[in-house]
Amino acid sequence: MRAKYVLYEAATGLWRNVTMTVAMIITMAVSLAMLGASGLLFLQVDKVKELYYAQVEVTIFLAEDVSDEDREALDRALDSDPLVSHYYYESQEEAYEKARELFSDAPDLVEALRPESLPESFRVQLTDPEQFREISVTYIGWDGVSEIVDQERLVGDIFSILNAVQVMALVIAAVMAAAALLLVANVIQVAAYSKRREVSVMKMVGASNWFVQLPFVLEAVVAGVIGALLAFAALAAGKYFIIDGPLAPLSMLLTPVPWRNVLLTLPALAAVGGLVSAVTGWVTLRFYLKP
Repeated sequence: MRAKYVLYEAATGLWRNVTMTVAMIITMAVSLAMLGASGLLFLQVDKVKELYYAQVEVTIFLAEDVSDEDREALDRALDSDPLVSHYYYESQEEAYEKARELFSDAPDLVEALRPESLPESFRVQLTDPEQFREISVTYIGWDGVSEIVDQERLVGDIFSILNAVQVMALVIAAVMAAAALLLVANVIQVAAYSKRREVSVMKMVGASNWFVQLPFVLEAVVAGVIGALLAFAALAAGKYFIIDGPLAPLSMLLTPVPWRNVLLTLPALAAVGGLVSAVTGWVTLRFYLKP
């Protein structure tokens, strides 16, 4: 009987303040969608970093007048260096063939290239791509070495942009979450004020604080869960119609967003939406409904 009463009162409260309820659900949905998108973005940036770091090479360019002894000495040093995962030597002819493939769309540039105009090099992959500085300090002064280039510096700007997008998404999600919390608190206060006489009567006949507060808290939880479902629907639609649609070619540069990660946001968003709404409603009622 008590459970039936609580559910009835919660449903009545949601319908009685339908405009405020809709506003709360929409605000919660937007904030949770931003939170879910931020979480997916964090996962994808980490995967992109792992993918690019696994392919990052350190290129040790050799001088034009490098001797066979210097080249062999560098080869032996790289072979025994614990920082080196694996490496290979690239001759001038091999560099020329690679350049012809890379710049096949620019025939004038290919025509101007000559094998002797490109330097020999050692292409090195590190056990830890972030240890470029150690490799650079070790080999930059060797005889026959002209320059050391790390590809991580080339993709560093991309990672900086992605990190900035991560932070921006989190800031927007935090602002929207604050707005949702304030709106939940306001809806609970309005609901409690509209039923102030019933609440007073219930307290006079000895109803416990939890029994009085539970319908209001349940209203907030229902709104939070509905908002989470809408947020998940927005994320799934974005994945299907945008990421797998017009942005699908970007999967050649960035790792694709798996459906598994999108589906995992549903229980996470529902838990966050329900818990945050419940706590906000309970705290609000603690101040509004004096024991």
